[in-house]
Amino acid sequence: MTVQLNHTIAWCRDKKRSAGFLAHVLGLPEPRRFVHFLIVDLSNGVSIDYFETTEHVALQHFAFLVTEEEFDSIYGRIQKLGVEVWADPARTKPGEINRHDGGRGVYFEDPDGHFLEIITRPYGSGN
Repeated sequence: MTVQLNHTIAWCRDKKRSAGFLAHVLGLPEPRRFVHFLIVDLSNGVSIDYFETTEHVALQHFAFLVTEEEFDSIYGRIQKLGVEVWADPARTKPGEINRHDGGRGVYFEDPDGHFLEIITRPYGSGN
């Protein structure tokens, strides 16, 4: 089978702010426009397509697998922006990084409250 995730839609209040935040934090190219979406392209061919609404925004979780070097850069940008981080999805360990599977991971929110995560090792991959 060749089934692959191509894109997902993230509802938001301000697509320029939300898509720009994600692209900046992850160190990705500026979002591109397609019809009424602002699209953040990830390096594996998947995109997150931001759709602006005045309705309720259903919060989602997006986890990004990054290299150790990318983690350092992304974490530095998060800190520079003053964004709160947690080591766990329950948010019981504020200001901490987790070390699951011999890697590093951290959770943080985007401007709409979507729960973002960066990890350097897929969960269940080791140690």
